[in-house]
Amino acid sequence: MQAKLIDGKALAAQVKAEAAAETAALKKQGITPCLAVILVGEDPASQVYVRGKARDCGECGIESRVIRLPESTTQQELLALVGQLAADRAVNGILVQLPLPGHIDEKAVIDAIPPEKDVDGFSPVNVGRMQVGEPCYLPCTPAGCVRMIESTGVDIDGKHAVVIGRSNIVGKPAAILLLEKNATVTICHSHTKNLQEICRSADILVAAVGRQGFVTGDMVKPGAVVIDVGINRGPDGKLHGDVDFDAAVDKAAYITPVPGGVGPMTRAMLMKNTVQAAARQNGLA
Repeated sequence: MQAKLIDGKALAAQVKAEAAAETAALKKQGITPCLAVILVGEDPASQVYVRGKARDCGECGIESRVIRLPESTTQQELLALVGQLAADRAVNGILVQLPLPGHIDEKAVIDAIPPEKDVDGFSPVNVGRMQVGEPCYLPCTPAGCVRMIESTGVDIDGKHAVVIGRSNIVGKPAAILLLEKNATVTICHSHTKNLQEICRSADILVAAVGRQGFVTGDMVKPGAVVIDVGINRGPDGKLHGDVDFDAAVDKAAYITPVPGGVGPMTRAMLMKNTVQAAARQNGLA
């Protein structure tokens, strides 16, 4: 048995088409969704991500404001800019591209973004709302992962889902969202004992550990759904996931490729959040 690929690019195109239709409906009421992205410094990967987000905005009819700041920008200057965008009624979503230069406190910057404009879903308020099941902006990568699992037609309800990784950006929220869908969830991390055994019991396996090929074929249960969140630059210069794809593809029922899997879906879910923000801020949602 060879796994069916979960095509992140095709699914992302579908999500962006939904966002574009919602944007068109808002524009008929005189509302143009707007996403402001702040990029500090010259990090090459961050520049690629920001260009991709601007391109996605264009495809969805969303206004994109990209603000590039030098590496030398102080924390005070960055916080002042976030404050200006927070007060600008034309801006619906604010995203500060991470990582930031070492002299800037990332948490202080994220906390400065008003929850209603936190389309990344990183603020403590949105995280808390997600935890208790209240309406909020869901973090884009975990929300994209759940959408990808649902796209297979596999019912999450009652399944054993194993999440490898406990980051605030992916691991923890992915576990919460799967729990909301009535999965039985196990979170694994660097201190987990019997990791291989636990992973082999997973109907749904989400790998978000940041280590190339960490999940080997013998860690995958036959017929599992495997979501590979990892993006690792290998010695060959190519992008690789956290899952040994060649070994896992013969065991899993469904698997995401790297690249072309979770990455496009993360950006697509950001577009959905931005459109939702515009609707909410204008009393339409």
